[in-house]
Amino acid sequence: MIVTTRELFEHAYGQYAVGAYNINNLEQAMGLFRGNLGKLESTGQDVDPAVAAPFIIQISRGARGYTDKRMLEALIRAAEEVFPEAIFAVHLDHGTEEACYDCIESGFYSSVMIDASHESFEENVAITRRVVERAHAAGISVEAELGMLGGVEEDIEVSEEHACLTDPDEAVTFVEQTGCDSLAVAIGTSHGAYKFQGGQGLHFDRIEQIAQRLPGFPLVMHGSSSVPREWVDRINAAGGEMPGASGVPEEHYLPAAKLGVTKVNIDTDGRLVWCAVHRESFRDKPADFDLRTPGKVFMGAYAEFIAHKNQKLGSAGQLESLRAALAVTA
Repeated sequence: MIVTTRELFEHAYGQYAVGAYNINNLEQAMGLFRGNLGKLESTGQDVDPAVAAPFIIQISRGARGYTDKRMLEALIRAAEEVFPEAIFAVHLDHGTEEACYDCIESGFYSSVMIDASHESFEENVAITRRVVERAHAAGISVEAELGMLGGVEEDIEVSEEHACLTDPDEAVTFVEQTGCDSLAVAIGTSHGAYKFQGGQGLHFDRIEQIAQRLPGFPLVMHGSSSVPREWVDRINAAGGEMPGASGVPEEHYLPAAKLGVTKVNIDTDGRLVWCAVHRESFRDKPADFDLRTPGKVFMGAYAEFIAHKNQKLGSAGQLESLRAALAVTA
Protein backbone atom coordinates (compact mmCIF):
# COMPACT_ATOMS: atom_id res chain seq x y z
CA MET A 1 0.00 0.00 0.00
CA ILE A 2 1.40 3.36 -1.06
CA VAL A 3 1.01 6.13 1.52
CA THR A 4 2.43 9.63 1.91
CA THR A 5 5.61 10.28 3.85
CA ARG A 6 3.49 12.49 6.10
CA GLU A 7 1.56 9.42 7.28
CA LEU A 8 4.78 7.49 7.88
CA PHE A 9 6.35 10.34 9.82
CA GLU A 10 3.38 10.82 12.13
CA HIS A 11 3.85 7.25 13.35
CA ALA A 12 7.64 7.31 13.45
CA TYR A 13 8.38 10.68 15.04
CA GLY A 14 10.58 10.41 18.12
CA GLN A 15 10.54 6.60 18.04
CA TYR A 16 12.35 5.44 14.92
CA ALA A 17 13.47 6.58 11.49
CA VAL A 18 12.04 5.31 8.23
CA GLY A 19 14.62 3.97 5.80
CA ALA A 20 14.56 5.73 2.41
CA TYR A 21 16.24 3.50 -0.16
CA ASN A 22 17.13 4.45 -3.74
CA ILE A 23 16.46 1.87 -6.43
CA ASN A 24 17.27 1.66 -10.14
CA ASN A 25 16.29 -1.81 -11.33
CA LEU A 26 14.31 -5.04 -10.85
CA GLU A 27 16.82 -6.74 -8.55
CA GLN A 28 16.93 -3.80 -6.16
CA ALA A 29 13.13 -3.60 -6.10
CA MET A 30 12.74 -7.28 -5.25
CA GLY A 31 15.44 -7.23 -2.58
CA LEU A 32 13.99 -4.06 -1.09
CA PHE A 33 10.47 -5.46 -0.67
CA ARG A 34 11.71 -8.82 0.62
CA GLY A 35 13.98 -7.17 3.15
CA ASN A 36 11.32 -4.80 4.46
CA LEU A 37 8.89 -7.68 4.95
CA GLY A 38 11.41 -10.04 6.51
CA LYS A 39 11.13 -12.45 3.58
CA LEU A 40 14.74 -13.51 3.98
CA GLU A 41 16.51 -16.59 2.74
CA SER A 42 17.94 -17.06 6.23
CA THR A 43 14.50 -17.14 7.88
CA GLY A 44 12.18 -18.48 5.18
CA GLN A 45 9.71 -16.79 2.87
CA ASP A 46 6.87 -15.76 5.22
CA VAL A 47 6.45 -12.19 6.43
CA ASP A 48 8.28 -11.85 9.75
CA PRO A 49 6.44 -9.35 12.04
CA ALA A 50 9.58 -8.86 14.12
CA VAL A 51 11.48 -7.71 11.03
CA ALA A 52 8.80 -6.14 8.82
CA ALA A 53 9.09 -2.37 8.45
CA PRO A 54 7.52 0.54 6.59
CA PHE A 55 9.86 2.14 4.08
CA ILE A 56 10.32 4.77 1.40
CA ILE A 57 11.29 3.98 -2.18
CA GLN A 58 13.41 6.82 -3.51
CA ILE A 59 13.72 7.49 -7.22
CA SER A 60 16.36 9.98 -8.28
CA ARG A 61 16.37 11.98 -11.48
CA GLY A 62 19.22 9.74 -12.62
CA ALA A 63 17.15 6.63 -12.00
CA ARG A 64 14.19 8.10 -13.87
CA GLY A 65 16.41 8.78 -16.87
CA TYR A 66 18.37 5.52 -16.73
CA THR A 67 15.90 3.82 -19.09
CA ASP A 68 12.46 5.41 -18.98
CA LYS A 69 10.71 6.72 -15.88
CA ARG A 70 7.70 4.53 -16.66
CA MET A 71 9.80 1.38 -16.32
CA LEU A 72 10.55 1.97 -12.63
CA GLU A 73 6.97 2.99 -11.97
CA ALA A 74 5.76 -0.25 -13.55
CA LEU A 75 8.22 -2.28 -11.48
CA ILE A 76 6.98 -0.69 -8.28
CA ARG A 77 3.32 -1.19 -9.20
CA ALA A 78 4.06 -4.85 -9.89
CA ALA A 79 5.94 -5.20 -6.58
CA GLU A 80 2.96 -3.69 -4.76
CA GLU A 81 0.80 -6.49 -6.19
CA VAL A 82 3.38 -9.19 -5.43
CA PHE A 83 3.87 -7.91 -1.87
CA PRO A 84 0.43 -6.60 -0.77
CA GLU A 85 1.51 -6.58 2.89
CA ALA A 86 4.01 -3.75 2.30
CA ILE A 87 3.35 -0.16 3.39
CA PHE A 88 5.60 2.39 1.72
CA ALA A 89 5.87 5.81 0.11
CA VAL A 90 7.19 6.53 -3.39
CA HIS A 91 9.44 9.58 -3.27
CA LEU A 92 11.28 11.73 -5.81
CA ASP A 93 14.80 12.32 -4.51
CA HIS A 94 16.58 15.64 -5.15
CA GLY A 95 14.08 16.96 -7.63
CA THR A 96 14.20 20.17 -9.61
CA GLU A 97 11.04 22.26 -9.78
CA GLU A 98 10.24 20.82 -13.21
CA ALA A 99 10.87 17.23 -12.09
CA CYS A 100 8.61 17.75 -9.07
CA TYR A 101 5.76 18.99 -11.25
CA ASP A 102 6.20 16.04 -13.61
CA CYS A 103 6.01 13.58 -10.70
CA ILE A 104 3.02 15.35 -9.16
CA GLU A 105 1.15 15.25 -12.45
CA SER A 106 2.02 11.58 -13.02
CA GLY A 107 -0.37 10.53 -10.25
CA PHE A 108 2.12 7.89 -9.11
CA TYR A 109 4.38 9.56 -6.55
CA SER A 110 3.14 10.12 -3.00
CA SER A 111 6.02 12.43 -2.07
CA VAL A 112 8.50 14.72 -3.80
CA MET A 113 11.67 16.46 -2.73
CA ILE A 114 12.39 19.91 -4.08
CA ASP A 115 16.09 20.67 -3.70
CA ALA A 116 16.73 24.38 -4.16
CA SER A 117 19.34 24.47 -1.40
CA HIS A 118 21.96 25.81 -3.82
CA GLU A 119 19.85 28.95 -4.31
CA SER A 120 19.66 31.96 -2.00
CA PHE A 121 17.43 31.57 1.04
CA GLU A 122 14.75 33.79 -0.52
CA GLU A 123 14.78 31.90 -3.84
CA ASN A 124 14.77 28.54 -2.03
CA VAL A 125 11.65 29.66 -0.16
CA ALA A 126 9.93 30.89 -3.33
CA ILE A 127 10.63 27.72 -5.33
CA THR A 128 9.70 25.42 -2.47
CA ARG A 129 6.47 27.31 -1.82
CA ARG A 130 5.40 26.90 -5.45
CA VAL A 131 6.05 23.16 -5.34
CA VAL A 132 4.23 22.82 -1.99
CA GLU A 133 1.14 24.53 -3.35
CA ARG A 134 1.02 22.28 -6.41
CA ALA A 135 1.78 19.11 -4.44
CA HIS A 136 -0.66 19.72 -1.59
CA ALA A 137 -3.44 20.35 -4.08
CA ALA A 138 -2.84 16.78 -5.27
CA GLY A 139 -2.50 15.31 -1.75
CA ILE A 140 1.26 14.81 -2.09
CA SER A 141 3.87 15.45 0.62
CA VAL A 142 6.88 17.70 0.06
CA GLU A 143 10.42 17.47 1.43
CA ALA A 144 12.67 20.50 1.10
CA GLU A 145 16.32 21.13 1.93
CA LEU A 146 18.09 23.91 3.82
CA GLY A 147 21.86 23.98 4.17
CA MET A 148 24.30 22.17 1.88
CA LEU A 149 25.89 18.73 2.24
CA GLY A 150 29.35 18.04 0.92
CA GLY A 151 30.27 15.14 -1.34
CA VAL A 152 29.03 13.72 -4.62
CA GLU A 153 25.69 12.16 -5.58
CA GLU A 154 24.94 11.73 -9.28
CA ASP A 155 25.05 15.29 -10.69
CA ILE A 156 25.32 16.93 -7.26
CA GLU A 157 28.83 17.90 -6.15
CA VAL A 158 29.65 20.19 -3.25
CA SER A 159 33.18 20.60 -1.92
CA GLU A 160 33.71 20.33 1.83
CA GLU A 161 34.69 23.99 2.12
CA HIS A 162 31.35 25.00 0.58
CA ALA A 163 29.23 22.67 2.71
CA CYS A 164 27.29 24.51 5.41
CA LEU A 165 25.17 23.36 8.34
CA THR A 166 21.50 24.27 8.58
CA ASP A 167 20.87 27.35 10.72
CA PRO A 168 18.19 26.50 13.34
CA ASP A 169 16.55 29.93 13.25
CA GLU A 170 16.49 29.95 9.45
CA ALA A 171 14.89 26.50 9.56
CA VAL A 172 11.92 27.86 11.51
CA THR A 173 11.42 30.72 9.10
CA PHE A 174 11.82 28.42 6.11
CA VAL A 175 9.19 25.93 7.30
CA GLU A 176 6.75 28.71 8.20
CA GLN A 177 7.12 30.43 4.83
CA THR A 178 7.08 27.33 2.61
CA GLY A 179 4.62 24.98 4.32
CA CYS A 180 6.83 21.96 3.51
CA ASP A 181 6.06 18.66 5.26
CA SER A 182 9.64 17.66 6.14
CA LEU A 183 13.05 19.26 6.00
CA ALA A 184 16.38 17.78 4.93
CA VAL A 185 18.97 19.35 7.19
CA ALA A 186 22.72 19.61 6.81
CA ILE A 187 24.20 18.23 10.03
CA GLY A 188 27.64 17.11 8.88
CA THR A 189 26.84 14.12 6.67
CA SER A 190 28.10 13.91 3.08
CA HIS A 191 26.90 12.32 -0.12
CA GLY A 192 28.81 9.39 -1.59
CA ALA A 193 31.21 6.82 -0.15
CA TYR A 194 33.88 9.18 1.19
CA LYS A 195 32.36 10.88 4.21
CA PHE A 196 33.89 12.65 7.19
CA GLN A 197 37.03 13.76 5.43
CA GLY A 198 38.83 16.65 7.12
CA GLY A 199 36.53 18.51 9.49
CA GLN A 200 33.29 16.76 8.58
CA GLY A 201 31.33 14.89 11.26
CA LEU A 202 27.80 14.33 12.53
CA HIS A 203 26.53 17.21 14.68
CA PHE A 204 23.93 15.92 17.14
CA ASP A 205 23.85 19.29 18.83
CA ARG A 206 22.63 20.88 15.60
CA ILE A 207 19.85 18.28 15.23
CA GLU A 208 18.76 19.02 18.78
CA GLN A 209 18.79 22.78 18.24
CA ILE A 210 16.66 22.49 15.10
CA ALA A 211 14.23 20.02 16.73
CA GLN A 212 13.79 22.29 19.75
CA ARG A 213 12.74 25.14 17.49
CA LEU A 214 10.53 22.89 15.34
CA PRO A 215 8.98 20.45 17.86
CA GLY A 216 7.23 17.52 16.22
CA PHE A 217 8.41 18.50 12.74
CA PRO A 218 9.99 15.68 10.67
CA LEU A 219 13.68 16.13 9.90
CA VAL A 220 15.51 14.22 7.17
CA MET A 221 19.12 13.04 7.12
CA HIS A 222 20.73 12.79 3.68
CA GLY A 223 24.12 11.26 2.94
CA SER A 224 23.52 8.64 5.62
CA SER A 225 25.04 5.47 4.19
CA SER A 226 27.37 3.78 6.67
CA VAL A 227 29.74 2.46 3.96
CA PRO A 228 30.28 -0.88 5.78
CA ARG A 229 33.89 -1.98 5.89
CA GLU A 230 32.81 -5.55 5.06
CA TRP A 231 31.42 -4.54 1.66
CA VAL A 232 34.31 -2.19 0.85
CA ASP A 233 36.82 -4.96 1.65
CA ARG A 234 34.91 -7.44 -0.51
CA ILE A 235 34.88 -4.99 -3.42
CA ASN A 236 38.61 -4.33 -3.10
CA ALA A 237 39.38 -8.05 -2.77
CA ALA A 238 37.53 -8.65 -6.03
CA GLY A 239 39.47 -6.04 -7.97
CA GLY A 240 37.86 -2.79 -6.81
CA GLU A 241 39.65 0.39 -5.85
CA MET A 242 37.95 2.17 -2.94
CA PRO A 243 40.68 3.24 -0.51
CA GLY A 244 39.60 5.42 2.37
CA ALA A 245 35.85 4.98 1.95
CA SER A 246 33.97 5.78 5.17
CA GLY A 247 30.42 6.55 6.29
CA VAL A 248 27.98 7.41 9.08
CA PRO A 249 28.18 4.95 12.00
CA GLU A 250 24.95 2.92 12.12
CA GLU A 251 24.82 3.46 15.88
CA HIS A 252 24.03 7.12 15.16
CA TYR A 253 20.74 6.37 13.38
CA LEU A 254 18.52 5.67 16.36
CA PRO A 255 19.83 8.51 18.58
CA ALA A 256 19.17 10.88 15.67
CA ALA A 257 15.66 9.40 15.30
CA LYS A 258 14.93 10.01 18.97
CA LEU A 259 15.78 13.69 18.38
CA GLY A 260 13.33 14.05 15.47
CA VAL A 261 15.03 12.62 12.39
CA THR A 262 12.23 10.56 10.82
CA LYS A 263 13.77 9.74 7.43
CA VAL A 264 17.28 8.45 6.74
CA ASN A 265 18.47 8.29 3.12
CA ILE A 266 20.55 5.28 2.13
CA ASP A 267 21.80 4.93 -1.45
CA THR A 268 25.57 4.38 -1.53
CA ASP A 269 25.44 1.28 0.69
CA GLY A 270 23.06 -0.45 -1.73
CA ARG A 271 25.44 0.28 -4.57
CA LEU A 272 28.28 -1.26 -2.58
CA VAL A 273 26.30 -4.48 -2.10
CA TRP A 274 25.58 -4.57 -5.84
CA CYS A 275 29.22 -3.92 -6.70
CA ALA A 276 30.63 -6.56 -4.33
CA VAL A 277 28.23 -9.30 -5.43
CA HIS A 278 28.84 -8.71 -9.13
CA ARG A 279 32.62 -8.35 -8.84
CA GLU A 280 32.80 -11.60 -6.87
CA SER A 281 30.61 -13.38 -9.40
CA PHE A 282 32.78 -12.27 -12.31
CA ARG A 283 35.94 -13.23 -10.40
CA ASP A 284 34.72 -16.62 -9.18
CA LYS A 285 32.74 -17.69 -12.27
CA PRO A 286 34.58 -16.24 -15.24
CA ALA A 287 32.89 -18.61 -17.71
CA ASP A 288 29.36 -17.77 -16.53
CA PHE A 289 27.63 -15.21 -18.74
CA ASP A 290 24.15 -15.60 -17.23
CA LEU A 291 23.15 -12.23 -15.78
CA ARG A 292 20.74 -14.01 -13.44
CA THR A 293 23.57 -15.69 -11.54
CA PRO A 294 24.76 -12.55 -9.72
CA GLY A 295 21.20 -11.15 -9.82
CA LYS A 296 19.85 -13.96 -7.65
CA VAL A 297 22.70 -13.58 -5.16
CA PHE A 298 22.24 -9.82 -5.06
CA MET A 299 18.50 -9.96 -4.35
CA GLY A 300 19.10 -12.17 -1.32
CA ALA A 301 22.06 -10.13 -0.10
CA TYR A 302 20.20 -6.85 -0.57
CA ALA A 303 17.18 -8.14 1.34
CA GLU A 304 19.42 -9.13 4.27
CA PHE A 305 21.13 -5.74 4.07
CA ILE A 306 17.78 -3.88 4.20
CA ALA A 307 16.58 -5.93 7.18
CA HIS A 308 19.84 -5.13 8.99
CA LYS A 309 19.52 -1.41 8.30
CA ASN A 310 15.95 -1.37 9.60
CA GLN A 311 17.14 -2.88 12.88
CA LYS A 312 19.58 0.00 13.25
CA LEU A 313 16.91 2.57 12.31
CA GLY A 314 14.43 1.14 14.83
CA SER A 315 11.81 0.61 12.09
CA ALA A 316 12.02 -3.20 12.19
CA GLY A 317 8.87 -4.65 13.73
CA GLN A 318 6.87 -1.42 13.27
CA LEU A 319 4.79 -2.46 10.25
CA GLU A 320 1.77 -3.89 12.06
CA SER A 321 1.64 -1.00 14.52
CA LEU A 322 1.62 1.42 11.58
CA ARG A 323 -1.07 -0.61 9.82
CA ALA A 324 -3.28 -0.36 12.91
CA ALA A 325 -2.66 3.38 13.19
CA LEU A 326 -3.57 3.96 9.55
CA ALA A 327 -6.76 1.93 9.98
CA VAL A 328 -7.78 4.11 12.93
CA THR A 329 -7.23 7.34 11.01
CA ALA A 330 -8.78 6.10 7.75
